[in-house]
Amino acid sequence: MSHKTNTRRRIMLLTGASRGIGHATVKRFSAAGWRVITSSRHAFPEVCPWEMGPEDHIQVDLGDVDSTRAAIAEMKRRLADEGGVLDALVNNAGISPKGEGGQRLNTLDTPIEDWLRVFQVNFFSSALLARGLVEELTRAGGSVVNVTSIAGSRVHPYAGSAYATSKAALAALTREMAADFGPLGVRVNAISPGEIDTSILSPGTERMAEAFPLRRLGTPDEVAKAIYFLCTEASSYVTGAELHINGGQHV
Repeated sequence: MSHKTNTRRRIMLLTGASRGIGHATVKRFSAAGWRVITSSRHAFPEVCPWEMGPEDHIQVDLGDVDSTRAAIAEMKRRLADEGGVLDALVNNAGISPKGEGGQRLNTLDTPIEDWLRVFQVNFFSSALLARGLVEELTRAGGSVVNVTSIAGSRVHPYAGSAYATSKAALAALTREMAADFGPLGVRVNAISPGEIDTSILSPGTERMAEAFPLRRLGTPDEVAKAIYFLCTEASSYVTGAELHINGGQHV
């Protein structure tokens, strides 16, 4: 049973909030009146790209299991003051190491340390966070959104092998979580962005977009709107889905 009401302010936890898709997501949910709690490896910055205070920021290294567990405990403490509910968890943080000169790292040249850290940040942390906050999500009848990637379903010219395979694993995890969390009243979905116009785009991506059906890059807000859809009643019968946001690149 959902315990959402029109009087209670909804709460979202977002990883990877400081730029691009994450920053646009903060703005989209904040504009709708949500409280957005952000997390990153860094302490709350003096010059902040989002309009939150340090009381709504949690410092965590998602590449470290102990740090992630400590952040979950801190999150539970903060949510206890709000009735112990969490309406949305958005697993947006992701890393994609590059070689010298920004070259793509393939399966032959990716150091094992990079493989392990990429999977810890991009994959295992999402499972840890969702499992650690399952009680709060259940009380709210909440939603989990995992951010995968078009690179998870094909060899990409810029995204490295560790990043791509971690996103493919995250897509599979989304299905597993949907099956496990569904009986608790919690929906779990994924959004799979294509080439989005952010500061981390590799040179040459704009030329790729000329071949897409929509003939352009996507914007961070177009992704944020899809995340918002999956966290609200508009998608109340949607779970276990992976929504492609790529201008038709996958066709």
